[in-house]
Amino acid sequence: MREYVYAGRGKAGRRACAGVLAALFFAFALAWVSPGKTGYALSSETSEAGDPGIETFSWGFKKAKGGNPPSIDEEGFRELVERFGARFYDPSGKKVVYLTFDNGYENGYTARILDVLREKGVPAAFFVTGHYVKSQPELVRRMVREGHIVGNHSYHHPDMSRMSAAEIRADLEKLNAAVREIVPEAEIRYFRPPRGIFDEKTLATARDLGMTTVFWSIAYKDWDTKVVHGGDYAVRQVLEQLHPGAVILLHSVSRDNAEGLPRIIDEVRAQGYTFRSLDDWGK
Repeated sequence: MREYVYAGRGKAGRRACAGVLAALFFAFALAWVSPGKTGYALSSETSEAGDPGIETFSWGFKKAKGGNPPSIDEEGFRELVERFGARFYDPSGKKVVYLTFDNGYENGYTARILDVLREKGVPAAFFVTGHYVKSQPELVRRMVREGHIVGNHSYHHPDMSRMSAAEIRADLEKLNAAVREIVPEAEIRYFRPPRGIFDEKTLATARDLGMTTVFWSIAYKDWDTKVVHGGDYAVRQVLEQLHPGAVILLHSVSRDNAEGLPRIIDEVRAQGYTFRSLDDWGK
């Protein structure tokens, strides 16, 4: 049995037993801990602290309910998030939402997602990895061309808590360079930690490179491509957690998300919300 850490604190985080997960191209050893929480569980085999004096965390919390934003008061990382200006929801109280996607590899749905966004006039942010940039340059170009944000999701999708600040910096700079190689005009202003794992040096390094860390306040278990529920399921998962200022995380590999995206947009708007770009945060 492997151990998993969930939103843990301490030198290596709180630990609990769980099984093994694997994923394509990257060590996506991730699992959602319970239906009532949103976040990742992390295999301890990939979570040994790079610096024994630095606390390691995995982003996660109880899901939002009743139109109220989720709380991170009990998770142990609020001070760190606030100190580095990391975002997970817009506290302005306005009925705005921010749509974001994680793109680790292509599963045939991103072009369809971009079509929907263009048709409905919705801005989004796509957090890409090195593999994605190298294998899908035309889709990355299209993201930028159509006015979307391309964010840094790391080059190799590592557990950055095991890396030195210099190693983290090299990985993030490599991803930025890969994007600019195919889209020279791209400005990479946002970072999302791979696997949702972070520590002080991860957030500090991203900030030093001029990037704001963006987590999320709405998500669900949508990354497992072997599990397909249908578009209605994706719509329901998002709407049940909807709240003012939400940052929605969807994985582009999900067929459910591709099928449900038109209705997600329509239903969110029907409730009086406006989709905004991360560049318009707090406005």
